[in-house]
Amino acid sequence: MRMKNRVASLALSLLMTSTAALADLKVGVSMAQFDDNWLTYLRESMADKAKSMPDGVQLQFEDARSDVVKQINQVQSFISQKVDAIIVNPVDTAATRNITEAATKAGIPLVYVNRRPDEKTLPEGVVVVASNDLEAGRLQMQYLADKMGGKGNLVIMLGDLANNSTQNRTKGVKEVLAKYPDIKVVEEQTGNYMRDKGMDLMSNWLLSGREFDAVVSNNDEMAIGAAMALQQSGKNKGSVLIGGVDGTPDGLAAVQRGMLAVSVFQDAKGQANGAVEAAVKMAKNEPVEQNVWIPYEQITADNVTSFQARLKQ
Repeated sequence: MRMKNRVASLALSLLMTSTAALADLKVGVSMAQFDDNWLTYLRESMADKAKSMPDGVQLQFEDARSDVVKQINQVQSFISQKVDAIIVNPVDTAATRNITEAATKAGIPLVYVNRRPDEKTLPEGVVVVASNDLEAGRLQMQYLADKMGGKGNLVIMLGDLANNSTQNRTKGVKEVLAKYPDIKVVEEQTGNYMRDKGMDLMSNWLLSGREFDAVVSNNDEMAIGAAMALQQSGKNKGSVLIGGVDGTPDGLAAVQRGMLAVSVFQDAKGQANGAVEAAVKMAKNEPVEQNVWIPYEQITADNVTSFQARLKQ
């Protein structure tokens, strides 16, 4: 009798385990690159969101290492594994068509996060969760223009030229500059969103004898690199105004210390939560907005501590 009860108990346990496994949703996530600071916060926030969801959501992260072909292969692998949904942080926003077509042909919901594809229209079953990069450029440049008194020389540090986040942030900057004819752009080069590249750019401009009053950078990392190079050259902190984008912990600390005059908060947790929630809803055939926009917010010395508190929540 005891043996029968044990067998019955084991069978029930196996059935419950099997049912639980079936209840779990598997989502494949291809990130443009793992070694980007802000994208690391995005990835970690997605993992945290998945753990907090009651239905059981398994995320399988893959690093595309800034390789378009590798990212397409990762998506094909997700499709072969018959995942319930796919989340993609695109390597190149101009090269997403094959990803979109592969996912929709397989009938698997697709969520693009952080970077919106360049495709003008996306088919049903494809959702974008991102922030409006035009607004980021406008917010940082308006603050700098006010601090400059509407005149002076400006240098621009561009991010990865393969991504429309670079183009749109810079476009937002130039929309504001159109109102200030006495602010002149004297240099505009890419630092590829990297701190060391930002340092190199700034060092080269200083060595060439360039004179400027402000730096507008497409992200915090390059902005911090620029600030470090300026300090190493003997410039007084704050003598050149510097603006970044993202509001990473390092970026917030730089604003607090006066290395950066302004940054713009890009909500990694908000984008992560939106992407995972959209993927789960689509996998369950629940309605989702095709474009989910997470707002940008301006960060200055006056409010930086409130953003630092938010990151700790």
